[in-house]
Order: sequence, then C-alpha cells, then structure tokens
Amino acid sequence: MSPFLPPLYAIRAAAATAWLHEDIEPHSHLTEEEQKALADRIWRLDNVEFTTVGIDIGSSTSHLVFSRVHLRRRTHNLSSRFIVVERRILFTSPILFTPFLGDDTIDAGALGTFIESAYRAAGLGHADVDTGAVILTGEAVKRRNAAAIAALFAGEAGKFVCASAGHRLEAALAAHGSGAAALSETSGRTVLNVDIGGGTTKLALCAAGRVLSVAAFAVGGRLLAQDEAGRIVRLDEPAQRVAEAAGLALEMGGVPEAGALALLVRRMAELVLANMCRETPDGLGRALQLTEALEGPPAELVSFSGGVAEYVYGRESRTFLDIAQPLAEAVAAGLAATGLVLADAGQGIRATAIGVSQFTVQVSGKTIYRGDVELPLYNLPVAAPAIAPDDIADAARVAQAIAEARGRLDLDFRAALALAIRFSGSPTYARLRALAAGIAAAFADAGQAPLVLMLDGDVGRSLGRMLRHEFPFARQLLCIDGLELKDFDYVDIGPPVEVSGVLPVVVKSLLFGQ
Repeated sequence: MSPFLPPLYAIRAAAATAWLHEDIEPHSHLTEEEQKALADRIWRLDNVEFTTVGIDIGSSTSHLVFSRVHLRRRTHNLSSRFIVVERRILFTSPILFTPFLGDDTIDAGALGTFIESAYRAAGLGHADVDTGAVILTGEAVKRRNAAAIAALFAGEAGKFVCASAGHRLEAALAAHGSGAAALSETSGRTVLNVDIGGGTTKLALCAAGRVLSVAAFAVGGRLLAQDEAGRIVRLDEPAQRVAEAAGLALEMGGVPEAGALALLVRRMAELVLANMCRETPDGLGRALQLTEALEGPPAELVSFSGGVAEYVYGRESRTFLDIAQPLAEAVAAGLAATGLVLADAGQGIRATAIGVSQFTVQVSGKTIYRGDVELPLYNLPVAAPAIAPDDIADAARVAQAIAEARGRLDLDFRAALALAIRFSGSPTYARLRALAAGIAAAFADAGQAPLVLMLDGDVGRSLGRMLRHEFPFARQLLCIDGLELKDFDYVDIGPPVEVSGVLPVVVKSLLFGQ
C-alpha cells in the first residue's frame, strides 16, 4: 500500500458510478464467489487494517507489543479521513533486561536477536508489519549508539516512527499509555501517574484526559543490582548519591552489610513520596531532580506504571536481584500518609510500548501556502500547543503556548517540525497577524529547517503569506489547513494531487488504551 493515497472520496465516487451502470440487472451475471469478491473490494474502500508493533527500549528493560488496528472512513460529507474503530493486542513479548556492553553502549546484536525472536513467537515476519513505533527511553537515550539503533528501525522501508523520549515526553507517554489520562476523564478527578522505571521516576498530573504537568527525578528500581552471591554488579550514580547521604559505604563488587539495602530503599521511597506530595526538596532531592517540579491542582487519585508498578499492584512476585520489589513495598506503605487514593489505570510495565504507531489518512484543504518546502516530507513530529480561542489575538500568549508545548514534548524546534493549531472564530487581519507574530516569536532562534503549520481552519494561505512577508521568518514554511492533529502524532506529507491540488497527509498516531 502506497503511503500516499489519492482522495478516497474520488475512489468511492468512481466505484459508485460503476455500480450504477452495472445495476441495470443487479449482478445476476456474477457467481456467488465473484459477488463476495466484489463485496470485499467495496468494503476495502472504507476500511483499512494494519498490523503494528510498539518497541520500547528502556534503561532497564525492553519489550514489544504487536497489535491489529482497524480504521474506517468517515461516511459523512464525503470525508476522506479514517478513524480508529478497533485495536486488538495480538502478542506481547517477554521482558528483556536491556543488554549493554562493557563500554556502556547498547548491545545492538543481542537486542536485534531478541526482537527477531519476538517476531517469530508472534508468528509474524517483517513484511507482515505495516508500521510501528520505536521509543528509546530513560538511560537508553544517553547511550552512544542509541541514535544508530533508532536509525536502524527508521531505515526499514520507512515504516517506523522513531523517537528518543526525554524525561518530559516519557512522563506524558506513560500517563497516556497506562490509562491514567483516560481515567482522569472518565472519573472526573485529577490523577497523578507515578511511573517508576529502572533508572528514573516520572510524575504526570492528569485532568479531563489531558496531562497538565510533568516532573522527573533519578530514583528507580534497578539503580542497584546484585549477582547470586550478593555482590553488587550495578551501582548507578544516583544510587551512590543516596547511599552516601544515608552514610552507607557501597561499592561495585562488594557485598552490602546487613540492613544497608533496606536503609537505601527507605530513603529512595521517601524521595518518591516527597515528590508526589510536592514537598520542598532537601539537598539530595535537588541533586536528583531531572526537571522542574510538578505544578497544577492537587491530585485526588494516584496510579502507578513502569516496572515497579507490577509489584505495587501485586501482578509480579518474582525478584530480579535488584531493588524494585522492596522499593514498591516501601512506596505503597507510605501511600496512606499522602491522602491519595490508589487507582489501577490498567497498564504497568508496558505503559510506553502499549502506544503503537498506526496510519490515518487526511487530505488537506485547498487554501495552502506552499512556500519553499520540498515534498514529500516524512515522520515529522507534531506539537499541538494549547491555544485558547481568545488567545489567538494575543501574540504573547500564542508564543507562550508554543514554548510550553516545546517543553512538554522535549522536541527539537531547530529540526523539521509540524505545529498543529486549532483556529476558531473570525479570520480577521488583526487575529491572524497576532497569531503570526506569536509563531514568529516562538521560532525566532529555531534555524531554517521546514516548519509545517497544520490548521483545522481555512486560513493556511493567509497565515503563510503573512508570516513570510510581514515578519523576519527564516524557516522554510508550509501551511496546510483542514486537518486535525494532536501531540504524539507524526505526519508524512505527499506532493499535490493532480487537478485538486490538495496534499495527502498520512498521520501516524501513538494510540493509547482507553
């Protein structure tokens, strides 16, 4: 299937015309088998199914999730957009401790062998998978060959979205993938998702289905690990910092004294609970902070994700010679004092990989500003700033909303990027100019890589001309309207379709269980 499709309403209209001509006698000349084949072809005009894979390569563990996604074309107003109507998990791989070599790089060979074995166990070949997402998270992002691993997947027929998730993006991914964001919408209550992985803990405050604020700090369940004889074989710097603050002498190859690990874990749990309750951090807490502190309204419910969550909810009883289980027990024991009510949002260790890539197809409106961007473009990350209708006319608020989206998603604004903007209300010169001024200010230091403005209102051409001719705007610019996008989308944009001049846009969204 080509990644760029002609407008599906044109295909549908042609099929309907052919049917009318044939329907002088309602297919009396067709055999039952031919009628079934015709019905199948007609069904495929409005329905698409994809096999997808989500691959999560983390600082401690790696795993895969294979899914089947069914999309159906909207049937009103000759729409060309497909929407997801069903998503089924086909296979979940075993959990692999992410393999590292002695020089502190990811063992790509061992990781590749694991991925191949997961494909075989799922009964799938690479040709059977239509698209997927590879997410590098936690400490794995820092490894010297992380980019090479991402590029390996990205080069596979262009089917994969690859992202190195910074702490903020990983926190947001975990909140959506765990179901915490959805829980905040269905329950009508604020939910704090606490994602405790191997090397870091990420907090995400959710309300009404949205992530309001995120934070991260260096506490995790595999910062220290031992061998069968009790000797320390992994001692990451954050664990060493906590140990020193607690007066403990821990070293690689040594066997901890009795009670030393219990004290270490208790201090780590105190740090987790203090961050959850937004207490002013002490010196150690400040040293372990990876982002700014959490902001927003008080939380009412708390949910957990990440590997440590499996112990919190009693879904795992095995130990792996690390501190994940005692850390989970210590955090759970301290929950009563926080005033938060424990909730299970549905997903734990697989919260990140549960979001897998899939295709939806949209077709642009006709009021396009082409600018100087060469097409096609592939795998552009989408940032969707939260600009309220009343803020469109305020350039400062527009710039602030874009900056907040930049921080929330850890996106490189100097690279090629798509910015999704909801435009409602009257398209007056004053409102459009304020919007343009805010965009120009937000990207003043962002280089010359392509910027694609994707709007749901019919103002693309006007906004593009205004940015190009009334402001010092150095970036390559493409403005497309008639589209609806959101955070965690990636887009491919094809060349114009003949006659109509519209641009086909393939939207690859990270899907999250509801």
